[in-house]
Amino acid sequence: MTTLQDCRALDAQDPLRSLRDLFALPPGVIYLDGNSLGVMPRTAPARVADMVTREWGTDLIQSWNKNHWFELPQKVGDKIARLIGAGPGEVVAADTTSINLYKVLSAALNIAAQDAPTRRQIVSERSNFPTDLYIAEALCRERGFELVLVEPEGIAQALTAQVAVLMLTHVNYRTGAMHDMAAITAAAHAEGALVVWDLAHSAGAVPVDLSAARADFAVGCGYKYLNGGPGAPAFVWVNPLHTDRCWQPLAGWWGHAAPFAFTPDYQPAPGITRYQCGTQPMISLAALECGVDTALAAEPLGGMAALRAKSLALTDLFIQLVEERCAGHSLGLATPREHAQRGSQVCLTREEGAYAIVQALIARGVIGDFRAGDPSTGSGRTGYQDILRFGFTPLYIGFLDVWNAVEHLKQVLESSEWQRPEFSRKHAVT
Repeated sequence: MTTLQDCRALDAQDPLRSLRDLFALPPGVIYLDGNSLGVMPRTAPARVADMVTREWGTDLIQSWNKNHWFELPQKVGDKIARLIGAGPGEVVAADTTSINLYKVLSAALNIAAQDAPTRRQIVSERSNFPTDLYIAEALCRERGFELVLVEPEGIAQALTAQVAVLMLTHVNYRTGAMHDMAAITAAAHAEGALVVWDLAHSAGAVPVDLSAARADFAVGCGYKYLNGGPGAPAFVWVNPLHTDRCWQPLAGWWGHAAPFAFTPDYQPAPGITRYQCGTQPMISLAALECGVDTALAAEPLGGMAALRAKSLALTDLFIQLVEERCAGHSLGLATPREHAQRGSQVCLTREEGAYAIVQALIARGVIGDFRAGDPSTGSGRTGYQDILRFGFTPLYIGFLDVWNAVEHLKQVLESSEWQRPEFSRKHAVT
């Protein structure tokens, strides 16, 4: 059995332990919610303040040239590219995940219409993140397509001659289950379908190689494992084979080949910059760049491979300690045990009191979050009961944090502390 002393020894031997100093972690907090909102980088306040007071306040409109504001979406995109197996000039940081998904899913349908006009289905997981399903549903209504939702084990069977696009999230937000991107992409291509990947719970958390997987399109989030701050810009990647084949639907002036020519007709820019739309948020992009830099700081220490190894060690330990020390308290495990099938989070299930248990932990300074059971399938299936969700960002989480988090969970359960009335009051954000 792993002991408290073992956890301290693991921290002392951790080659990534210095990266924790890059973050402004509040004292006394064990932050296991980086899969929802990452911790603030220490560099962010000064960088944002400089953007506001000097670049905006003093340089004013000159900053578009003097401080290279106009190129910032591509600059940050190139940095993100290093984390997701993309090349320079293939990623742009812009807009939101939902907006970017609308762009690439529309583009994928346009390409499918050119290559295989009889294909009229989009396939996705029933438990995909809802915004992805909403965007797909809206496009299906607009274009007369059918949205087909399947369980993970039914994806291969659903890839028929009717499918134009397979749209999946690489790591499931609810369970932490991770798809084999290369294998699924190859299977979809073999059946003639294009593949759109959502990397919201992957970028900066698990190794991703879009180029090697021969993926078609990808979008992702800037405020989770990339630590870009609340509402940070998202990012979009398009396989260079597809980039110039069609317009994206939001043909704004930042995606124009010559935006300052101010022509009345749209002429799409070559490459990924056509996937921009309107003027991008410079202050937010500056904060996002600070966040991306924290993930890139791992490169001299082994990069994503080292982060992945630590992530698996942290999540293995958490699962082990919960099962050893919280036995008998009706906790299940929704997250796969197999490393190849697990993202960087652990999701525990419980029939009763999951929300209140999470609130009791938050009151103790152990911050995770709650996700309700999936009403479309009922609460009887593993993975669809109410979920206590814990994200493990290896940049700033250590092994002692894991030990202490489980100790708090044990005390909350054994004392029935979670049954106090205040912990059952629902907040707007869970």
